Amino acid sequence: MNLLESMIQRAKANKQRIVLPEGSEPRTLQAADRLLRDGVTEIILLGDPQEITTQAKETGLTNVGRATIVNPTEHDQKENYIDLLLELRKKKGMTPEQAARLVEDPLYLACLMIKNGDADGEIAGAQNTTGNVLRPALQIIKTSPGVKVVSGAFIMFTKTPQYGENGILLFADCAVMPNPTAEELASIAIASAQTAKSLVGVEPRVAMLSFSTKGSADHEMIDKVREATRIAKEMNPALLIDGELQADAALVPDVGASKAPGSAIAGRANVLVFPTLEAGNIGYKLVQRLGNAEAVGPVLQGMAAPVNDLSRGCSVDDIYNMVAITANQALGLKQND
Repeated sequence: MNLLESMIQRAKANKQRIVLPEGSEPRTLQAADRLLRDGVTEIILLGDPQEITTQAKETGLTNVGRATIVNPTEHDQKENYIDLLLELRKKKGMTPEQAARLVEDPLYLACLMIKNGDADGEIAGAQNTTGNVLRPALQIIKTSPGVKVVSGAFIMFTKTPQYGENGILLFADCAVMPNPTAEELASIAIASAQTAKSLVGVEPRVAMLSFSTKGSADHEMIDKVREATRIAKEMNPALLIDGELQADAALVPDVGASKAPGSAIAGRANVLVFPTLEAGNIGYKLVQRLGNAEAVGPVLQGMAAPVNDLSRGCSVDDIYNMVAITANQALGLKQND
């Protein structure tokens, strides 16, 4: 059984309530139908009930009727959610009129459902930008205690079993922070290690990547990675982490032994933390396309409850898998409480 299959089985055994704000989006609806058919999670669809039901019938989706369908403009909990949003945003000067309007936005409503304990996680992004998905999540759900930055990781299923964990690696940040500070990069490293442990089920070995290995070059960008490594070690002294390392020194045992002798990480890394979003995003896409790897994500890290963002070019399979991952994140957070 591979990792994704294991996550799906775990989700089936511990059903979580996943809310899909883009309830009438065709790929989302197809994924919801399959998830309900397979018994992976409970599904909450946000949207016009008649539109969703009609679309499901026209496209032969026979399991959508098992979902909880909530009309964002008219439902029993609307006033409660308005009050909740006002309470959460009162210091920002939110008015009752603004709250009443925002509660009808499915992306805000989904986050309010999670905050109120009516859902366990959210998936969106097939129709909406990352910014639109993250904005209400940061305002309502917010980050985990002690976490100052949200980042995005990809689980990379490569065809090179000699690297990572039998070919599986975690890449971060590939989705959110354009140019993190040393402190933010350290936080990304800590969050990525937790993702590797809770989702991939491995003991994380974190490489802080750069274009230098252990002083082979000098530049302010390298200084940032060195400082981030130091901060991360202070934040979690038990974490297996090293930097700065070039990618080959992080992954290839012979190169690691040559360039970073004595390092516990060099040549053995299974978590790669990139110095900037530019590097991370380019890196995962090159591995995905040229290496024919499967890239699952981005898995958003650092939120107090799981909210995950899809690519607008996502497939039905992508949504299905991300719902299973979100359910596993929710389970992991509950077990850590």
